[in-house]
Amino acid sequence: MPQYSVVIPCYNAAATIRDTLASITCQTHPAWEVICVDDGSTDDTVAIVRAHAACDPRIRLVRNPGKGPSDARNHGATVAHGTIIAFCDADDLWSPTKLAELTTIFTDSGVDAVYGQIAFFRDVPEDAVTFSTVPEGALTIPRLLGENPVCTMSNIAVRRELFVASGGFDARIVHNEDLEWLIRLVGGGARIVGIDLCQTWYRTSAGGLSSDLQAMAQGRRTALQTAARFGHAPDRAAEAVHQRYLARRSLRLGQSRIDPLRYAARGLIFCPAAFFSTPRRGLLTLIGACTALLMPPALTGRLFSR
Repeated sequence: MPQYSVVIPCYNAAATIRDTLASITCQTHPAWEVICVDDGSTDDTVAIVRAHAACDPRIRLVRNPGKGPSDARNHGATVAHGTIIAFCDADDLWSPTKLAELTTIFTDSGVDAVYGQIAFFRDVPEDAVTFSTVPEGALTIPRLLGENPVCTMSNIAVRRELFVASGGFDARIVHNEDLEWLIRLVGGGARIVGIDLCQTWYRTSAGGLSSDLQAMAQGRRTALQTAARFGHAPDRAAEAVHQRYLARRSLRLGQSRIDPLRYAARGLIFCPAAFFSTPRRGLLTLIGACTALLMPPALTGRLFSR
């Protein structure tokens, strides 16, 4: 019986799924299974996963065509054998010690879910210069409404019983479904803690789902409705931190010269003190947003979205 079930939603991921699977098969902690849930890929994704499964029986392929990544994650959890569900996207990478590090935290029965630090990269993980911040203490709804430190589903592991009890992800939400789910978990009393070790390498892509910042805003509005059910609404400080996050993400993606400045300006209008609550991050974001008008987007993102 595996301790961890790693659920990977897949759709036309032939270019990256090999590296993702390799980062999992080299884990120092051996008690895992991988469930690749294919969403109807038309490229070589299925063939690649089957080839890996033929070499390692801990890897399984299940089909769930045309239902989207949230439903794929839910479906993967229903066929999982592990006591802990660890999610990973088909283009992200894990450190080889991730599951071993998570295991040390999950020995505390009072911990329901765990996340770590993320390195952001575009082409090769060795080029990562931007890293997420892991705050002290358990996650709270107010913190999630500011800058969600989990950031990506590749960076969360949760006890399977709790995931099932939560109802899983709302498959109607295309963007920020992870934020809405995390708010439900925390609002229901779950204890989600961070480990200040870099465990996940997150691939940034101008064409990925998470690059659509406008659609992410729509998903966040749905998440805010969930937060309101638990008596929480973002204050001006939380909105300032969120706008800073959007400015940094926009710099990282390099899609627009004006968007980073627009987000940074909104953050400063909401609450200057909160925007600079992490002084280095606030200052770099503001400088990057201003210089994005003049410098090549890739260089600006590399220098100022740390």
